[in-house]
Amino acid sequence: MSQNAGLCTIISHFETALFKILGVINMLIDSHAHLDDSRFDKDREQLIKDLGNNNIELIINPGSDVATSVKAVSLAQKHENIYAAIGVHPHEVEDMEDETIELLRSLSKKDKVVAIGEIGLDYYYDNSPRELQKKWFREQIKLAKELDLPIIIHDRDAHQDTYDIIKELKDDSLRGVLHCYSGGVELAREFIKLGFYISFAGPITFKNAKVSKLVAKEIPLEKMLIETDSPYLTPHPHRGKRNEPLYVRFVAGEIAQLKGISFEEVMNITNKNARELFGI
Repeated sequence: MSQNAGLCTIISHFETALFKILGVINMLIDSHAHLDDSRFDKDREQLIKDLGNNNIELIINPGSDVATSVKAVSLAQKHENIYAAIGVHPHEVEDMEDETIELLRSLSKKDKVVAIGEIGLDYYYDNSPRELQKKWFREQIKLAKELDLPIIIHDRDAHQDTYDIIKELKDDSLRGVLHCYSGGVELAREFIKLGFYISFAGPITFKNAKVSKLVAKEIPLEKMLIETDSPYLTPHPHRGKRNEPLYVRFVAGEIAQLKGISFEEVMNITNKNARELFGI
């Protein structure tokens, strides 16, 4: 561990103790982490056990296909501090059928399922044909509306189509979050007008993340979530290593610095936002 990272950990433990003494009940919520991923197989249980000691209250674990959605639900049912989202990622929609929607509908009835996701469009990799991506994005949004659940959106290099589909299907029940947002300020404002939150992950800590930093400065904290997308997108100063929920503090810290506010304010408001969106 670097000297700076070690100092951050010491400060974090001090903050946790101070918050408890002062009666501050809020802690960090990692609104998007894939703890079902095989890279956590060796230390998953210990990591989850240690969350509270590291000032992390809750984690939302989204699925990326039916199998990982089942795993996410299983983790949520086993651990008080884990909640699940279920859905099929755009990379995986080529294998979707009408029966897949039925499976997700059935899975949604399990305890602690708080969202449909992650779902959306990915034109960077194009692992699935774009028309299929759009079809199943729409179908999963319709399912979320039927179930009155928020959606967790994956959007990579598909900003306009993502926005157009959300606007097309928007009604009073449709709500959600743009996970690991990578668009610009004006588009973020348009999503916010539609009732959506904007979530930031590790890339906001990168030196070259000028657009993301600008978005974080310009949009209101009341419309932000924070996340790690573990085990992906590890923030500075841990780039090159496996990401994990512990590192969500670096995302919160970067936002605090960018907005010129306290770490505690970012923690408290994003905690409140996550609870309101996911109904926790």
